[in-house]
Amino acid sequence: MTDQVLMALYGGGASLCAMIGLVFVRYWVTARDRLFLFFAFAFWCFAVGWVLRVLTDSSEHVPYIYLARLLGFALIILAIFDKNRRSRA
Repeated sequence: MTDQVLMALYGGGASLCAMIGLVFVRYWVTARDRLFLFFAFAFWCFAVGWVLRVLTDSSEHVPYIYLARLLGFALIILAIFDKNRRSRA
């Protein structure tokens, strides 16, 4: 794949992750469940990772790009633990 096509795909991934985050914010506004807010922040972290890939023109194996993805998955795991802890109480 050419670099221009790859950068367009990275930009599309970033915009889709940002929009998914906005959908989760909308769900959070109606339900007031923290799970949706955690998921929104997680997808925004994924969007930051995609944007970093576009701006630095590097692969995803660079440590600081991986950290954005790691933070997003950590937020998802934290959201699941938080939801299970609150449902037991």
